[in-house]
Amino acid sequence: MKKIDFRMERADLVKIGDRITVSEYMLKTLQGTMYYYTINPAVAMSGNIPKAQKLNVLEGVVTEIQDEGALWTVWCTFED
Repeated sequence: MKKIDFRMERADLVKIGDRITVSEYMLKTLQGTMYYYTINPAVAMSGNIPKAQKLNVLEGVVTEIQDEGALWTVWCTFED
């Protein structure tokens, strides 16, 4: 099971327990191939994730939401 955090800029777009799907995007950087994910439909975005830690499953569950004032951190788990 993998746990990934996403940044959300508007409140209440997802709730704890929601099943989500993500879109995967690949970046070629000086550090190598990186991936980032977006909760569909463009709700929140993850940071860059190294190739060795990329997701194999694109469906998960929201497990935690942390209010940080102007943005929210959404933690999701994936059966990987």
